[in-house]
Amino acid sequence: MAQKRGKNTPNPDNRSDNVQKLQKMVHNTLENIEAAEESMIFSSEKQKNAIKAKNERRRESIEGFREELHDEAAAKKNSD
Repeated sequence: MAQKRGKNTPNPDNRSDNVQKLQKMVHNTLENIEAAEESMIFSSEKQKNAIKAKNERRRESIEGFREELHDEAAAKKNSD
């Protein structure tokens, strides 16, 4: 019996908008950092420490996004 291809088939690799998506992710993450820092005014010490730790992880993510953004921009430039 032949297998049907349905909902579980992977989508083709479409990298055409990855640069824009990564830029948006960086922007959104920076906004989240800013909002979290503003909320620290009303936070307990425990909450402040948790916010600081989370923002540090966010900054690390931004570094990764920027590296990936650089790679995607280079790949897009080379494919044009």
